[in-house]
This record gives sequence, C-alpha cells and structure tokens, in this order.
Amino acid sequence: MSRRCDICGKGPMSGNKVSKAYNHVRRTWKPNIVEVKTEIDGTTMTLKLCTRCLRSGYITKKV
Repeated sequence: MSRRCDICGKGPMSGNKVSKAYNHVRRTWKPNIVEVKTEIDGTTMTLKLCTRCLRSGYITKKV
C-alpha cells in the first residue's frame, strides 16, 4: 500500500534516531494513513487519507 495521502501528499520522512549517547541511526517516520470511502460527484470512491486531512474536514466519510 502506498503510504501517501491523496489530498495533501504527505508521505514517509526519514531522519536520525539520536540516543542519549548521541549515536545516530537512520529511521523513518510514516504518516497515519487510513482508507476512507467517500462520495465524490455521486461516485463512491476509496481514498487514502492522513488522519489530519480527515479531521480537518476536507472529505466527509460515507457511512
């Protein structure tokens, strides 16, 4: 499954995990992606959204 939001385009980020001894290890941060059924122009679609976009009200869930 693609880890990219269909609305804002948010995707995985990479960086370093830094320990207390200041050791650096590469790691990734993944966005919280959920699959949501929604209705756009009378058509039911399944979109992959980050929870921030879902909470902001860009898309309304079809219940």
